[in-house]
Amino acid sequence: MSAQDFSVARSTRMHRYVLIMGVLIVAALASFPFWAQVSFLRTMVTFFTLVALAQMWNLLGGYAGMISVGQQAYLGLGAYGLWLMGDVFHIHPFVSVILAGGLALLVALPVAPLIFRLRGGYFAIGTWVVAEVVRLVVANIQATGGGSGKTVISAARLPIDTRINGTYLLALFVAVGSILLVYFLLRSRLGLALTAIRDNELAAQSSGVNIFRSKLYVYLISAFGCGVVGAVVAMNLLRIQPAAAFSINWTAYALFIVVIGGFGSIEGPIIGAVIYFTLLQSLSQYGTTYMLLLGVIAVAMATKAPRGIWGIVTKRWNVHLFPVRRRLVLEEPPEPQGTTGAGAAGPVAEAS
Repeated sequence: MSAQDFSVARSTRMHRYVLIMGVLIVAALASFPFWAQVSFLRTMVTFFTLVALAQMWNLLGGYAGMISVGQQAYLGLGAYGLWLMGDVFHIHPFVSVILAGGLALLVALPVAPLIFRLRGGYFAIGTWVVAEVVRLVVANIQATGGGSGKTVISAARLPIDTRINGTYLLALFVAVGSILLVYFLLRSRLGLALTAIRDNELAAQSSGVNIFRSKLYVYLISAFGCGVVGAVVAMNLLRIQPAAAFSINWTAYALFIVVIGGFGSIEGPIIGAVIYFTLLQSLSQYGTTYMLLLGVIAVAMATKAPRGIWGIVTKRWNVHLFPVRRRLVLEEPPEPQGTTGAGAAGPVAEAS
């Protein structure tokens, strides 16, 4: 087989249809503030933040192989960052959301080299310890309101229509932005490095992948994304308390969503978020029974379908909505003059 017999392709006609459908769906969602009720908009903000949070966690655990149970540290820092930028430095709350993500990134920068010394379960425990340390520090600072927390005055002073509609559109932007961020990241050289690290870290290092730098980039990106999510949640609730902002439940939600939807895919967290959000809206009033049901579903999926729902779909139908993989396309050579159709098919069959 010569170099002219095949080509490398990523997107197909199906991917173009998916792109068109995605644009139409986002445009439809962006129109909701013009006609939907306030309660519905606030509920959808919760859904969008779950999608973004799951994408950021999956970027760490599903692609880089870093199983973290401490991402709530950066979500809480993002929430308090919104208060800091808006109420203390008097920056517009919508701008403060992005700056709050930067605050979470700055905290993650010195933390990363410390916890990268840990592996496996020790890494997971280390991330949780970091989250607890951050929570205790914030809860014992008088300026942040201590254990009782703070109200985001700068956001509360906005006209209610401006705040609700702006928060909704901002949450939609964060959700779509998290998906696009992961998509373009996986199409880059860093995406290839992450896949190699997840599959076999030692082999990736021997192939020339800079393990520390790749993990650092992903950890900082995830911290920034979680910080922005935390700021959006604070914009929606207007009240920040350490026990809620730094609750391990945030990471538990992300874990459940990714386990159900599928590790190591962009589609998986989206599907998982839809399923979890549906269960949340329909069964949350049952209290402990609801939590028990979530646990049973998570255990069943982890044992019967460890790759999640989207893993089952891709295994059976080989469908990928986001073209992040490279595909080898065999090209049929031109039919020589004077040959029959059967004779021309020979090289193609041999190449395949």
